[in-house]
Amino acid sequence: MSTYDVIIIGAGPGGYVCAIRCAQLGLKTAVVEGRETLGGTCLNVGCIPSKALLHASHMLHEAETNFATMGLKGKSPSVDWSQMLAYKDDVIGQNTKGIEFLFKKNKIDWIKGWASIPAAGKVKVGDEVHEAKHIVIATGSDSAALPGVEVDEKVIVTSTGALALSSVPKSLVVIGAGVIGLELGSVYRRLGSEVTVIEYLDAITPGMDGEVQKTFKRLLEKQGLTFVMGAAVQSATVKAKKASVTYKLRKDDSETTLQADAVLVATGRKPHTEGLGLDALGVTLSKRGQIETDAHYATSVAGIYAIGDAIAGPMLAHKAEDEGMAMAEILAGKAGHVNYGVIPGVIYTHPEVANVGQTEEQLKEAGRAYKVGKFSFMGNGRAKANFAGDGFVKILADNATDRILGAHIIGPAAGDLIHEICVAMEFGAAAEDLARTCHAHPTYSEAVREAALACGDGPIHS
Repeated sequence: MSTYDVIIIGAGPGGYVCAIRCAQLGLKTAVVEGRETLGGTCLNVGCIPSKALLHASHMLHEAETNFATMGLKGKSPSVDWSQMLAYKDDVIGQNTKGIEFLFKKNKIDWIKGWASIPAAGKVKVGDEVHEAKHIVIATGSDSAALPGVEVDEKVIVTSTGALALSSVPKSLVVIGAGVIGLELGSVYRRLGSEVTVIEYLDAITPGMDGEVQKTFKRLLEKQGLTFVMGAAVQSATVKAKKASVTYKLRKDDSETTLQADAVLVATGRKPHTEGLGLDALGVTLSKRGQIETDAHYATSVAGIYAIGDAIAGPMLAHKAEDEGMAMAEILAGKAGHVNYGVIPGVIYTHPEVANVGQTEEQLKEAGRAYKVGKFSFMGNGRAKANFAGDGFVKILADNATDRILGAHIIGPAAGDLIHEICVAMEFGAAAEDLARTCHAHPTYSEAVREAALACGDGPIHS
Protein backbone atom coordinates (compact mmCIF):
# COMPACT_ATOMS: atom_id res chain seq x y z
CA MET A 1 0.00 0.00 0.00
CA SER A 2 1.32 3.44 -1.04
CA THR A 3 0.63 6.50 1.08
CA TYR A 4 0.41 10.02 -0.31
CA ASP A 5 -0.49 13.51 0.78
CA VAL A 6 -2.74 13.83 -2.27
CA ILE A 7 -4.20 11.40 -4.78
CA ILE A 8 -5.90 13.03 -7.76
CA ILE A 9 -8.33 10.99 -9.84
CA GLY A 10 -8.12 12.09 -13.46
CA ALA A 11 -5.25 13.56 -15.52
CA GLY A 12 -7.15 16.13 -17.55
CA PRO A 13 -6.42 19.88 -17.34
CA GLY A 14 -7.82 20.12 -13.81
CA GLY A 15 -6.12 16.98 -12.51
CA TYR A 16 -2.67 17.31 -14.04
CA VAL A 17 -2.37 21.02 -13.21
CA CYS A 18 -3.50 20.32 -9.64
CA ALA A 19 -0.89 17.54 -9.39
CA ILE A 20 1.96 19.72 -10.65
CA ARG A 21 1.07 22.56 -8.27
CA CYS A 22 0.71 20.11 -5.34
CA ALA A 23 4.17 18.70 -6.07
CA GLN A 24 5.65 22.19 -6.39
CA LEU A 25 4.22 23.01 -2.96
CA GLY A 26 5.92 20.01 -1.39
CA LEU A 27 3.05 17.50 -1.26
CA LYS A 28 3.68 13.85 -2.11
CA THR A 29 1.35 13.42 -5.07
CA ALA A 30 -0.09 10.68 -7.27
CA VAL A 31 -2.54 10.78 -10.17
CA VAL A 32 -4.81 7.91 -11.19
CA GLU A 33 -5.53 7.79 -14.92
CA GLY A 34 -6.90 4.90 -16.96
CA ARG A 35 -6.14 6.29 -20.41
CA GLU A 36 -2.97 5.21 -22.15
CA THR A 37 -1.91 8.86 -22.24
CA LEU A 38 -2.21 11.83 -19.89
CA GLY A 39 -4.16 15.00 -20.62
CA GLY A 40 -7.75 13.78 -20.38
CA THR A 41 -10.46 14.58 -22.91
CA CYS A 42 -9.00 18.01 -23.71
CA LEU A 43 -5.62 16.89 -24.99
CA ASN A 44 -6.64 13.50 -26.39
CA VAL A 45 -10.07 13.95 -27.96
CA GLY A 46 -11.10 17.55 -27.35
CA CYS A 47 -9.51 21.00 -27.26
CA ILE A 48 -6.13 20.22 -28.83
CA PRO A 49 -7.05 17.88 -31.74
CA SER A 50 -10.01 20.06 -32.71
CA LYS A 51 -7.74 23.12 -32.87
CA ALA A 52 -5.35 21.20 -35.13
CA LEU A 53 -8.19 20.45 -37.57
CA LEU A 54 -9.51 24.01 -37.30
CA HIS A 55 -6.06 25.35 -38.19
CA ALA A 56 -5.54 22.94 -41.09
CA SER A 57 -8.97 23.59 -42.58
CA HIS A 58 -8.56 27.34 -42.21
CA MET A 59 -5.27 27.18 -44.12
CA LEU A 60 -7.17 25.40 -46.91
CA HIS A 61 -9.82 28.12 -46.86
CA GLU A 62 -7.14 30.82 -47.12
CA ALA A 63 -5.49 29.05 -50.06
CA GLU A 64 -8.80 28.67 -51.90
CA THR A 65 -10.16 32.13 -51.11
CA ASN A 66 -7.44 34.71 -50.53
CA PHE A 67 -4.12 33.52 -51.92
CA ALA A 68 -4.75 34.64 -55.50
CA THR A 69 -5.72 38.15 -54.35
CA MET A 70 -2.35 38.42 -52.59
CA GLY A 71 -0.49 37.34 -55.72
CA LEU A 72 0.05 33.77 -54.55
CA LYS A 73 -0.81 31.91 -57.74
CA GLY A 74 -1.05 28.20 -58.31
CA LYS A 75 -3.27 25.20 -57.86
CA SER A 76 -5.18 25.08 -54.55
CA PRO A 77 -4.11 22.19 -52.31
CA SER A 78 -6.18 19.02 -52.23
CA VAL A 79 -7.16 17.35 -48.96
CA ASP A 80 -5.22 14.28 -47.88
CA TRP A 81 -7.51 13.31 -45.00
CA SER A 82 -5.30 10.53 -43.64
CA GLN A 83 -2.32 12.92 -43.53
CA MET A 84 -4.42 15.57 -41.81
CA LEU A 85 -5.43 13.04 -39.16
CA ALA A 86 -1.78 12.02 -38.78
CA TYR A 87 -0.85 15.68 -38.23
CA LYS A 88 -3.62 15.93 -35.60
CA ASP A 89 -2.37 12.77 -33.86
CA ASP A 90 1.20 14.08 -33.85
CA VAL A 91 0.02 17.27 -32.14
CA ILE A 92 -1.78 15.17 -29.53
CA GLY A 93 1.33 13.05 -28.97
CA GLN A 94 3.59 16.04 -28.46
CA ASN A 95 1.27 17.47 -25.82
CA THR A 96 0.55 14.27 -23.90
CA LYS A 97 4.25 13.33 -23.81
CA GLY A 98 4.96 16.81 -22.53
CA ILE A 99 2.71 16.21 -19.52
CA GLU A 100 4.35 12.85 -18.90
CA PHE A 101 7.70 14.66 -18.81
CA LEU A 102 6.32 17.21 -16.33
CA PHE A 103 5.11 14.38 -14.07
CA LYS A 104 8.59 12.88 -14.00
CA LYS A 105 10.20 16.29 -13.48
CA ASN A 106 7.94 16.99 -10.50
CA LYS A 107 8.17 13.42 -9.11
CA ILE A 108 4.45 12.74 -9.48
CA ASP A 109 3.44 9.07 -9.50
CA TRP A 110 1.11 7.98 -12.31
CA ILE A 111 -1.04 5.11 -11.07
CA LYS A 112 -2.38 3.56 -14.27
CA GLY A 113 -5.95 2.30 -14.15
CA TRP A 114 -9.48 3.32 -13.16
CA ALA A 115 -10.13 4.43 -9.61
CA SER A 116 -12.83 3.88 -7.03
CA ILE A 117 -13.01 5.27 -3.51
CA PRO A 118 -13.91 2.48 -1.07
CA ALA A 119 -13.62 4.83 1.93
CA ALA A 120 -12.39 8.29 2.82
CA GLY A 121 -8.62 8.32 2.56
CA LYS A 122 -8.46 5.27 0.30
CA VAL A 123 -8.31 4.93 -3.50
CA LYS A 124 -8.57 1.52 -5.13
CA VAL A 125 -7.02 0.89 -8.55
CA GLY A 126 -7.29 -2.69 -9.75
CA ASP A 127 -6.51 -4.89 -6.75
CA GLU A 128 -4.36 -2.28 -5.01
CA VAL A 129 -5.54 0.20 -2.40
CA HIS A 130 -3.60 3.44 -1.90
CA GLU A 131 -3.93 5.83 1.02
CA ALA A 132 -4.00 9.62 0.95
CA LYS A 133 -4.70 12.44 3.37
CA HIS A 134 -6.61 14.17 0.58
CA ILE A 135 -8.43 12.81 -2.48
CA VAL A 136 -9.27 15.14 -5.36
CA ILE A 137 -11.85 14.04 -7.94
CA ALA A 138 -11.01 15.55 -11.34
CA THR A 139 -12.75 13.05 -13.59
CA GLY A 140 -14.08 15.50 -16.17
CA SER A 141 -17.15 15.00 -18.31
CA ASP A 142 -18.67 12.89 -21.09
CA SER A 143 -20.84 13.80 -24.08
CA ALA A 144 -24.47 14.00 -23.06
CA ALA A 145 -26.82 11.43 -24.61
CA LEU A 146 -29.93 12.37 -26.59
CA PRO A 147 -33.06 10.19 -26.48
CA GLY A 148 -33.70 8.39 -29.75
CA VAL A 149 -30.14 8.89 -30.95
CA GLU A 150 -27.85 5.85 -30.90
CA VAL A 151 -24.18 6.84 -31.07
CA ASP A 152 -21.89 4.34 -32.81
CA GLU A 153 -18.87 6.70 -33.20
CA LYS A 154 -18.72 5.77 -36.90
CA VAL A 155 -21.75 7.37 -38.55
CA ILE A 156 -23.52 8.92 -35.55
CA VAL A 157 -20.69 10.38 -33.51
CA THR A 158 -19.85 12.53 -30.53
CA SER A 159 -16.96 14.98 -30.69
CA THR A 160 -14.63 12.01 -30.14
CA GLY A 161 -15.75 10.21 -33.29
CA ALA A 162 -15.94 13.46 -35.26
CA LEU A 163 -12.18 13.87 -34.80
CA ALA A 164 -11.49 10.52 -36.47
CA LEU A 165 -14.06 9.93 -39.22
CA SER A 166 -12.88 7.47 -41.86
CA SER A 167 -13.42 10.09 -44.57
CA VAL A 168 -14.73 13.61 -45.02
CA PRO A 169 -18.53 13.19 -45.26
CA LYS A 170 -20.37 14.67 -48.22
CA SER A 171 -23.13 15.69 -45.82
CA LEU A 172 -23.03 16.25 -42.06
CA VAL A 173 -25.87 16.98 -39.65
CA VAL A 174 -24.82 18.66 -36.42
CA ILE A 175 -27.25 18.38 -33.50
CA GLY A 176 -26.66 21.38 -31.26
CA ALA A 177 -25.43 24.89 -32.11
CA GLY A 178 -23.04 25.22 -29.19
CA VAL A 179 -19.26 25.55 -29.16
CA ILE A 180 -18.38 21.96 -30.12
CA GLY A 181 -20.98 21.70 -32.87
CA LEU A 182 -20.02 24.98 -34.53
CA GLU A 183 -16.27 24.39 -34.32
CA LEU A 184 -16.39 20.90 -35.83
CA GLY A 185 -19.17 21.87 -38.22
CA SER A 186 -16.99 24.67 -39.58
CA VAL A 187 -14.05 22.26 -39.98
CA TYR A 188 -16.03 19.91 -42.19
CA ARG A 189 -17.69 22.76 -44.10
CA ARG A 190 -14.24 24.06 -45.09
CA LEU A 191 -13.26 20.54 -46.13
CA GLY A 192 -16.25 20.37 -48.48
CA SER A 193 -19.08 18.86 -46.43
CA GLU A 194 -22.64 20.11 -46.72
CA VAL A 195 -23.34 21.00 -43.06
CA THR A 196 -26.77 21.41 -41.47
CA VAL A 197 -26.98 22.47 -37.83
CA ILE A 198 -30.16 21.64 -35.90
CA GLU A 199 -30.71 23.67 -32.71
CA TYR A 200 -33.55 23.32 -30.20
CA LEU A 201 -33.45 26.97 -29.13
CA ASP A 202 -34.08 30.03 -31.29
CA ALA A 203 -30.48 31.32 -31.09
CA ILE A 204 -27.08 29.71 -31.47
CA THR A 205 -24.48 29.56 -28.66
CA PRO A 206 -26.96 29.81 -25.75
CA GLY A 207 -26.04 32.35 -23.07
CA MET A 208 -23.87 34.46 -25.36
CA ASP A 209 -24.41 38.19 -25.95
CA GLY A 210 -27.41 38.56 -28.27
CA GLU A 211 -25.73 40.90 -30.75
CA VAL A 212 -22.78 38.52 -31.08
CA GLN A 213 -25.15 35.57 -31.58
CA LYS A 214 -26.84 37.26 -34.54
CA THR A 215 -23.57 38.38 -36.16
CA PHE A 216 -21.96 34.97 -35.61
CA LYS A 217 -24.87 33.09 -37.18
CA ARG A 218 -24.90 35.43 -40.18
CA LEU A 219 -21.16 34.93 -40.77
CA LEU A 220 -21.43 31.14 -40.45
CA GLU A 221 -24.31 31.12 -42.93
CA LYS A 222 -22.16 33.19 -45.29
CA GLN A 223 -19.55 30.41 -44.99
CA GLY A 224 -22.13 27.85 -46.09
CA LEU A 225 -23.54 26.38 -42.87
CA THR A 226 -27.30 25.85 -42.86
CA PHE A 227 -29.25 26.30 -39.64
CA VAL A 228 -32.58 24.81 -38.55
CA MET A 229 -33.60 26.68 -35.41
CA GLY A 230 -36.27 25.86 -32.85
CA ALA A 231 -36.18 22.18 -33.77
CA ALA A 232 -36.32 19.15 -31.47
CA VAL A 233 -34.55 16.06 -32.80
CA GLN A 234 -36.82 13.02 -32.49
CA SER A 235 -34.44 10.32 -33.69
CA ALA A 236 -31.25 9.52 -35.57
CA THR A 237 -30.75 6.07 -37.07
CA VAL A 238 -28.29 4.34 -39.39
CA LYS A 239 -29.10 2.08 -42.31
CA ALA A 240 -26.57 0.94 -44.92
CA LYS A 241 -23.99 3.38 -43.52
CA LYS A 242 -26.34 6.34 -44.06
CA ALA A 243 -27.96 8.32 -41.27
CA SER A 244 -31.54 9.56 -41.06
CA VAL A 245 -32.31 12.43 -38.68
CA THR A 246 -35.89 13.34 -37.87
CA TYR A 247 -36.70 16.63 -36.18
CA LYS A 248 -39.88 18.47 -35.23
CA LEU A 249 -40.23 22.27 -35.35
CA ARG A 250 -41.42 23.61 -32.01
CA LYS A 251 -43.50 26.39 -33.58
CA ASP A 252 -45.90 24.11 -35.48
CA ASP A 253 -44.92 20.49 -34.71
CA SER A 254 -44.12 19.87 -38.39
CA GLU A 255 -41.75 16.95 -38.88
CA THR A 256 -38.84 16.62 -41.32
CA THR A 257 -36.31 13.87 -41.99
CA LEU A 258 -32.81 14.58 -43.31
CA GLN A 259 -30.36 12.07 -44.82
CA ALA A 260 -26.66 12.47 -44.08
CA ASP A 261 -23.35 10.64 -44.32
CA ALA A 262 -22.57 11.51 -40.71
CA VAL A 263 -24.28 12.99 -37.66
CA LEU A 264 -22.48 14.85 -34.88
CA VAL A 265 -24.28 14.86 -31.54
CA ALA A 266 -23.13 18.05 -29.79
CA THR A 267 -25.84 18.63 -27.21
CA GLY A 268 -23.59 19.33 -24.26
CA ARG A 269 -21.66 17.33 -21.68
CA LYS A 270 -22.37 15.70 -18.31
CA PRO A 271 -20.08 15.04 -15.32
CA HIS A 272 -18.25 11.71 -15.40
CA THR A 273 -18.51 10.20 -11.91
CA GLU A 274 -19.65 6.63 -12.56
CA GLY A 275 -17.64 3.88 -10.92
CA LEU A 276 -16.15 6.02 -8.17
CA GLY A 277 -18.53 4.70 -5.51
CA LEU A 278 -19.79 8.15 -4.51
CA ASP A 279 -23.27 6.96 -3.48
CA ALA A 280 -21.88 4.44 -1.00
CA LEU A 281 -19.54 7.09 0.40
CA GLY A 282 -22.36 9.57 0.87
CA VAL A 283 -20.93 12.24 -1.46
CA THR A 284 -23.76 14.62 -2.34
CA LEU A 285 -24.60 15.14 -6.02
CA SER A 286 -26.82 17.81 -7.57
CA LYS A 287 -29.84 17.04 -9.76
CA ARG A 288 -27.58 17.51 -12.78
CA GLY A 289 -25.16 14.89 -11.49
CA GLN A 290 -22.50 17.39 -10.43
CA ILE A 291 -20.55 16.83 -7.23
CA GLU A 292 -21.59 19.46 -4.70
CA THR A 293 -18.71 21.30 -3.05
CA ASP A 294 -18.18 24.26 -0.75
CA ALA A 295 -16.10 27.35 -1.54
CA HIS A 296 -12.92 25.33 -0.92
CA TYR A 297 -13.93 22.43 -3.23
CA ALA A 298 -14.64 20.12 -0.27
CA THR A 299 -17.43 17.55 -0.78
CA SER A 300 -19.84 16.35 1.90
CA VAL A 301 -17.25 13.72 2.93
CA ALA A 302 -14.20 14.94 4.86
CA GLY A 303 -10.93 14.62 2.95
CA ILE A 304 -12.59 14.27 -0.47
CA TYR A 305 -12.59 17.22 -2.87
CA ALA A 306 -13.70 17.81 -6.46
CA ILE A 307 -12.81 20.25 -9.27
CA GLY A 308 -13.38 20.85 -12.98
CA ASP A 309 -16.23 19.52 -15.08
CA ALA A 310 -17.33 17.22 -12.25
CA ILE A 311 -18.60 20.23 -10.24
CA ALA A 312 -20.78 23.25 -10.96
CA GLY A 313 -19.73 25.99 -13.37
CA PRO A 314 -18.74 26.26 -17.03
CA MET A 315 -17.15 23.11 -18.46
CA LEU A 316 -13.95 24.78 -19.62
CA ALA A 317 -10.41 23.43 -19.47
CA HIS A 318 -9.02 26.71 -18.13
CA LYS A 319 -11.67 26.88 -15.40
CA ALA A 320 -10.56 23.39 -14.34
CA GLU A 321 -6.91 24.45 -14.43
CA ASP A 322 -7.56 27.45 -12.20
CA GLU A 323 -9.49 25.27 -9.77
CA GLY A 324 -6.64 22.74 -9.82
CA MET A 325 -4.13 25.41 -8.80
CA ALA A 326 -6.46 26.83 -6.14
CA MET A 327 -7.14 23.33 -4.82
CA ALA A 328 -3.42 22.61 -4.46
CA GLU A 329 -2.83 25.88 -2.66
CA ILE A 330 -5.68 25.17 -0.25
CA LEU A 331 -4.32 21.70 0.52
CA ALA A 332 -0.89 23.22 1.14
CA GLY A 333 -2.37 25.66 3.65
CA LYS A 334 -2.40 28.66 1.35
CA ALA A 335 -5.29 30.87 0.18
CA GLY A 336 -6.35 29.37 -3.14
CA HIS A 337 -8.98 31.36 -5.00
CA VAL A 338 -10.72 31.51 -8.40
CA ASN A 339 -12.49 34.67 -9.64
CA TYR A 340 -15.46 33.16 -11.45
CA GLY A 341 -16.51 36.58 -12.71
CA VAL A 342 -13.44 36.75 -14.97
CA ILE A 343 -13.35 33.42 -16.79
CA PRO A 344 -13.20 33.92 -20.56
CA GLY A 345 -15.00 31.76 -23.08
CA VAL A 346 -13.72 31.24 -26.64
CA ILE A 347 -15.08 29.63 -29.81
CA TYR A 348 -12.25 28.84 -32.23
CA THR A 349 -14.12 29.20 -35.50
CA HIS A 350 -13.14 31.83 -38.05
CA PRO A 351 -13.77 34.49 -37.01
CA GLU A 352 -13.15 33.58 -33.40
CA VAL A 353 -15.64 34.54 -30.71
CA ALA A 354 -14.65 35.41 -27.14
CA ASN A 355 -16.38 36.79 -24.10
CA VAL A 356 -15.79 37.59 -20.45
CA GLY A 357 -18.02 38.96 -17.72
CA GLN A 358 -21.64 39.91 -18.21
CA THR A 359 -23.78 40.25 -21.33
CA GLU A 360 -26.11 43.12 -22.13
CA GLU A 361 -29.05 40.80 -21.46
CA GLN A 362 -27.75 39.98 -17.96
CA LEU A 363 -27.14 43.64 -17.15
CA LYS A 364 -30.63 44.63 -18.30
CA GLU A 365 -32.17 41.83 -16.26
CA ALA A 366 -30.25 43.01 -13.18
CA GLY A 367 -31.37 46.60 -13.78
CA ARG A 368 -27.75 47.76 -14.00
CA ALA A 369 -27.07 51.12 -15.64
CA TYR A 370 -24.34 50.53 -18.22
CA LYS A 371 -22.81 51.97 -21.38
CA VAL A 372 -21.59 50.28 -24.54
CA GLY A 373 -18.35 50.92 -26.38
CA LYS A 374 -18.18 49.19 -29.75
CA PHE A 375 -15.69 49.13 -32.61
CA SER A 376 -15.84 47.26 -35.91
CA PHE A 377 -12.80 45.40 -37.25
CA MET A 378 -13.53 47.06 -40.59
CA GLY A 379 -11.91 50.14 -39.05
CA ASN A 380 -8.77 48.21 -38.10
CA GLY A 381 -5.95 48.45 -40.65
CA ARG A 382 -4.32 45.12 -39.76
CA ALA A 383 -7.65 43.27 -39.99
CA LYS A 384 -8.41 44.70 -43.44
CA ALA A 385 -4.97 43.73 -44.71
CA ASN A 386 -5.51 40.17 -43.50
CA PHE A 387 -9.03 39.65 -44.92
CA ALA A 388 -10.32 39.66 -41.34
CA GLY A 389 -12.56 42.72 -41.18
CA ASP A 390 -15.70 40.86 -40.07
CA GLY A 391 -16.84 41.36 -36.49
CA PHE A 392 -16.38 43.83 -33.66
CA VAL A 393 -15.24 44.45 -30.09
CA LYS A 394 -17.90 45.42 -27.57
CA ILE A 395 -17.07 46.60 -24.05
CA LEU A 396 -19.73 47.05 -21.39
CA ALA A 397 -18.92 49.47 -18.57
CA ASP A 398 -20.76 50.78 -15.51
CA ASN A 399 -22.53 54.02 -16.40
CA ALA A 400 -21.42 55.81 -13.23
CA THR A 401 -17.97 54.40 -12.45
CA ASP A 402 -16.79 53.35 -15.95
CA ARG A 403 -15.66 50.01 -14.46
CA ILE A 404 -15.59 47.25 -17.09
CA LEU A 405 -18.42 44.75 -16.54
CA GLY A 406 -18.00 42.55 -19.58
CA ALA A 407 -16.61 42.30 -23.09
CA HIS A 408 -17.62 40.45 -26.24
CA ILE A 409 -15.43 40.04 -29.31
CA ILE A 410 -16.13 38.43 -32.66
CA GLY A 411 -13.24 38.78 -35.05
CA PRO A 412 -9.60 37.88 -35.71
CA ALA A 413 -7.64 36.51 -32.71
CA ALA A 414 -10.60 37.17 -30.41
CA GLY A 415 -9.44 34.38 -28.11
CA ASP A 416 -6.16 36.20 -27.52
CA LEU A 417 -7.53 39.75 -27.47
CA ILE A 418 -10.01 38.96 -24.69
CA HIS A 419 -7.21 38.49 -22.15
CA GLU A 420 -6.26 42.16 -22.15
CA ILE A 421 -9.78 42.82 -20.91
CA CYS A 422 -9.60 39.92 -18.43
CA VAL A 423 -6.51 41.44 -16.82
CA ALA A 424 -8.20 44.85 -16.73
CA MET A 425 -11.29 43.38 -15.05
CA GLU A 426 -9.18 41.40 -12.56
CA PHE A 427 -7.72 44.68 -11.36
CA GLY A 428 -11.03 46.55 -11.41
CA ALA A 429 -10.04 48.78 -14.31
CA ALA A 430 -12.25 51.35 -15.98
CA ALA A 431 -12.75 51.50 -19.73
CA GLU A 432 -10.76 54.74 -19.64
CA ASP A 433 -7.74 52.81 -18.30
CA LEU A 434 -7.74 50.70 -21.46
CA ALA A 435 -8.39 53.75 -23.64
CA ARG A 436 -5.38 55.60 -22.19
CA THR A 437 -3.01 52.64 -22.67
CA CYS A 438 -0.81 52.90 -25.76
CA HIS A 439 -1.40 50.03 -28.20
CA ALA A 440 1.05 49.13 -30.95
CA HIS A 441 0.06 49.90 -34.55
CA PRO A 442 -0.90 48.06 -36.65
CA THR A 443 -2.38 45.33 -34.44
CA TYR A 444 -5.76 43.72 -33.92
CA SER A 445 -5.57 44.85 -30.29
CA GLU A 446 -6.11 48.45 -31.36
CA ALA A 447 -9.76 47.48 -31.84
CA VAL A 448 -9.95 46.82 -28.10
CA ARG A 449 -8.61 50.28 -27.36
CA GLU A 450 -11.04 51.83 -29.84
CA ALA A 451 -13.97 50.06 -28.15
CA ALA A 452 -12.74 51.41 -24.80
CA LEU A 453 -12.54 54.90 -26.34
CA ALA A 454 -16.11 54.41 -27.53
CA CYS A 455 -17.16 54.11 -23.86
CA GLY A 456 -15.99 57.73 -23.49
CA ASP A 457 -15.71 60.52 -26.01
CA GLY A 458 -15.69 58.17 -28.99
CA PRO A 459 -13.33 56.02 -31.09
CA ILE A 460 -10.86 57.55 -33.52
CA HIS A 461 -11.26 55.34 -36.57
CA SER A 462 -15.04 55.13 -36.94
